[in-house]
Amino acid sequence: MATIHVDVVSAEESIFSGEAKFVALPGENGELGILPKHTPLITRIKAGAVRIQRADNGEEEFVFVAGGILEVQPNSVTVLADTAIRGKDLDEAKANEAKKLAEEAMKNAKSDIDLAAAQGEFAAMAAQLAAIQKLRKQR
Repeated sequence: MATIHVDVVSAEESIFSGEAKFVALPGENGELGILPKHTPLITRIKAGAVRIQRADNGEEEFVFVAGGILEVQPNSVTVLADTAIRGKDLDEAKANEAKKLAEEAMKNAKSDIDLAAAQGEFAAMAAQLAAIQKLRKQR
């Protein structure tokens, strides 16, 4: 069985490193599916869920990323995430609270820079909540 090596890293830590049968993640222009021997590719990724079908046990590993860069080589996938959180560590209540705070920040923004920062935070929290819902459906 062909496999592909997958690394998901953030600025803080390595989130996942191992062999996989398949990887799916949110590309800038839509969902990307990566299989072993994929054509080389470098692209930006959006906030959302990275799903990794592990080669060792067939289970699906789930990681939320808040954007970043994807590099694909025929035998490896590297996700360099702005922020990455393991699926089991996602906290729905915390994400909802952060989304509400971002909404308030957008309403009270005093400059375009403040508004853009609040909009970015809001989008990341909305994506995180969508990822939590997707994870919940898989269980």
